[in-house]
Amino acid sequence: MNPSDEELIRRIHRDLRDDFDEELELELEDRHIDQIAAQEGLGADVADKEDRRTYFRELFRLQGELVKLQDWVVATRHKVVILFEGRDAAGKGGVIKRITQRLNPRVCRVAALPAPNDRERTQWYFQRYVSHLPAGGEIVLFDRSWYNRAGVERVMGFCNDDQYEEFFRSCPEFERMLVRSGIQVIKYWFSISDDEQRIRFLGRIHDPLKQWKLSPMDLESRRRWEEYTVAKEVMLERTHIPEAPWWIVKADDKKKARLNCIHHLLGQMAYEEVVHPPIDLPPRQRRDDYSRQPVPQEIVVPEVY
Repeated sequence: MNPSDEELIRRIHRDLRDDFDEELELELEDRHIDQIAAQEGLGADVADKEDRRTYFRELFRLQGELVKLQDWVVATRHKVVILFEGRDAAGKGGVIKRITQRLNPRVCRVAALPAPNDRERTQWYFQRYVSHLPAGGEIVLFDRSWYNRAGVERVMGFCNDDQYEEFFRSCPEFERMLVRSGIQVIKYWFSISDDEQRIRFLGRIHDPLKQWKLSPMDLESRRRWEEYTVAKEVMLERTHIPEAPWWIVKADDKKKARLNCIHHLLGQMAYEEVVHPPIDLPPRQRRDDYSRQPVPQEIVVPEVY
């Protein structure tokens, strides 16, 4: 095996370890951070375990701050829209999952819109996004957004030149209008290298549990890497406005990208910890005339495990 093949396998293993760690993240309540980080994983060495320990510790700390942010958003009736853009496999979904992992879905929700249907294609371009905007006390995370027109629609020819130019005329004004209405708009672009995307695509191709993430559009986007680069550069230049600036997240390292993005997001709002009154569990009421009825066995789920 030549050195380049060994490096390829090492990086694919690193990607697989990330999926393994995702399951461990949910075990915070049951296990100590050091125990989680010390688990073997795929090809983990001493340095890797220490990196994982640091990652878990910081992730859990930042998620605790996100809970405080959530309470503040509810208490102040603040409205927040966060856009996540980037190439396929850049890690947008991964950071969105870590942000929402321990939050109330009634407060912090994700909008991931499918391709527009025939009716939506005849609407004002921004119309189908408006219904997903937050009310007071809500945070909405867009997993891709109205910037589809500046990216995939432009590169794949799903819009014409007039529609493309109209987007750039309307988009800054649309976002300024949102800000004037009291909605804070935060925009992240997840930036990965050509080589890193290739590794992540290979990982998806060879992992049956992740193959669903690869669509024909994703594969075509890989072929048109340079066209997407040009489209991204134009998009950033023409829509980076003071009211809603772009923030670039270096995303070749998934774990660092998540931590850096969440840390930056927390810094975008001057939130304070909301003091809650103590919670007392009320005693259960018992009635002498109540008798619990037996459950018919035919509707009980079999205890296979």
